[in-house]
Amino acid sequence: MIGPRFHGLDTLRSLAILAVLVFHLLDFGGENTLPAWLEPIAEYGWMGVDLFFVLSGYLIGSQLLKPYATGQRPGLWGFYRNRLYRILPAYLVVLGAYYWIPKWPEFDGMAPVWKYLTFTYNFFLPAGPRTFSHVWSLCVEEHFYLLLPLIVLVLMRKPSAYKAAAVIAGIVLFGIAIRGYFVFHTLQPLERAGDSWSNLYMTRIYYPTYSRLDGLVAGVALAAVRVFRPVWWQRIARRGHALTLAAVGLVALAVWLTRDRYASATGVAAVGDILGFPILALGLACLVASSISNNGLLSRWKIPGARLIATLAYSLYLTSKALIHVVDLCFPHLHGASMGGRLAVYAAFCLITAGALHLCVERPFLWLRNRSATTKVCLPVEVQ
Repeated sequence: MIGPRFHGLDTLRSLAILAVLVFHLLDFGGENTLPAWLEPIAEYGWMGVDLFFVLSGYLIGSQLLKPYATGQRPGLWGFYRNRLYRILPAYLVVLGAYYWIPKWPEFDGMAPVWKYLTFTYNFFLPAGPRTFSHVWSLCVEEHFYLLLPLIVLVLMRKPSAYKAAAVIAGIVLFGIAIRGYFVFHTLQPLERAGDSWSNLYMTRIYYPTYSRLDGLVAGVALAAVRVFRPVWWQRIARRGHALTLAAVGLVALAVWLTRDRYASATGVAAVGDILGFPILALGLACLVASSISNNGLLSRWKIPGARLIATLAYSLYLTSKALIHVVDLCFPHLHGASMGGRLAVYAAFCLITAGALHLCVERPFLWLRNRSATTKVCLPVEVQ
């Protein structure tokens, strides 16, 4: 059974991938790649990944929990099979391109292939250049896909709202505790000694799965409320504008807390390192709730092109960073061109490549998945 497609979720997915793209352009595209007014926004484009986490938590959580609301149980093999068809084909094609295309722009920094194939890259980061480094977030999601069905299966043997709340709170508190440990016992001593610690921030706090579950958990909690507490959800759904305002306030607070995350491990920055991710996750969860509410702006406005960008989001995620280097390699004269012209070339290459990957790899395997499906799956169309 396929539910309605919420264009508010399409809008958020398109915003998330565009935020990540401009963040990568700012970091890897060189000077004068972006207009001055866009650079401050691009600095926080990394938050697009956290928005993806909340969306994934909500959509995958809905997929797993809806059958229980009707007295059914989702098949574990069916769930894992669907995820494999959705994730692996395009991922393996791009990974193969990184390794086998001659003079691939980023190849010098590739980690051993087993780290990519086992989705453990975010735990075993190379010391030097980090090619295909954005795969860290896919590793986090794969760990989430692996563990969430098992956790749900255990909790639903004897369902209890208190047990579910305790598990959610426990995961969030564990992330806070482990980030706090690394801030106080690793980063701050290095800062006092005058040593560089920004690399350790990435390897101990930003990349590992144990530290980045806040957004995914927030999305699952939102799905659980909608599935198992419909009365609560109806009350929430009538407050779309309030949810939007709450989202803006919480995200703004997260921006303020994390503004010096590479420059300091004390003061406000330390609070941001420890509490910034759950605050951001809560704000983005409010934004997702607003996008599917009865009267939220995102739920009412259908943005032209958002559905296309949302459809290509996964392919764009896999290929866009490498294409920055491809464009710079193939068109060196663009460094002297106008910003508008340079951005137009980047955008064209990204969209064409992502469109080709989606049409030639993603869509055929999704068709094969649906054709060979042997279990009935209740999920909104966005998950597919």
